[in-house]
Amino acid sequence: MSREGGRDVVFERCALTYTDIFTLDKIKEGDTVTVKEVTAPQPMRRRLLDLGFLGGTSVSCVMKSPLGDPSAYLVRGMLVALRLDDAKAVMVEK
Repeated sequence: MSREGGRDVVFERCALTYTDIFTLDKIKEGDTVTVKEVTAPQPMRRRLLDLGFLGGTSVSCVMKSPLGDPSAYLVRGMLVALRLDDAKAVMVEK
């Protein structure tokens, strides 16, 4: 507690948790992550949402091509191939 301008000010400590948030193109084959947000411009954003890339959805990387573009992801029981630029627009966390 401290005094500021004649009144008591209480400083509370809060526990912050850190989660790794990154783009979908960064995950390795066999990894499973959770979608946080889709940042693609319209109409690609709408297409990704229609394919199941909704917040809270689990996504697994099933296969990456030798050069990394495209990659195959398992989303809600459906196998979806995404180009590198489109995968960069999906924010995920472990």
